[in-house]
Amino acid sequence: MARGWNNGINTFLILMRVMIPVYILITIVRYTPLLGWLSEFFQPAMAFFGLPGEAVMVLILGQGINIYAAVGAISGLELGIREITILGGMLTISHSLPMETMVIHQARVPVKGLLFLRVGLSLVSGITLNLLL
Repeated sequence: MARGWNNGINTFLILMRVMIPVYILITIVRYTPLLGWLSEFFQPAMAFFGLPGEAVMVLILGQGINIYAAVGAISGLELGIREITILGGMLTISHSLPMETMVIHQARVPVKGLLFLRVGLSLVSGITLNLLL
């Protein structure tokens, strides 16, 4: 039981090391002109997914860092259930791309094709979820 408790605490601390700084960063950015600029710039592209422009931060963090960074970003923004579901669907397919691409490369799988497939299917799932929800 002690080993399980220690593993649980260690996992919690690892997740908090990512989520808390990202949450704080997104909260700060939310009250600066930067988020407004990013939101306006990406709004046309994010409209295909039925998402506000600011949701691009969630996609960038989730695809570039990991899913936990995306969770921290989501909690720092004011998104509804529909938007969170669309983002979750997209990130389920294409998360942690740099790290997972390195692992895939080590397994001698064609990286470019798989990366294109993951990002492409993520985009298709976002558009599909937007139409269905």
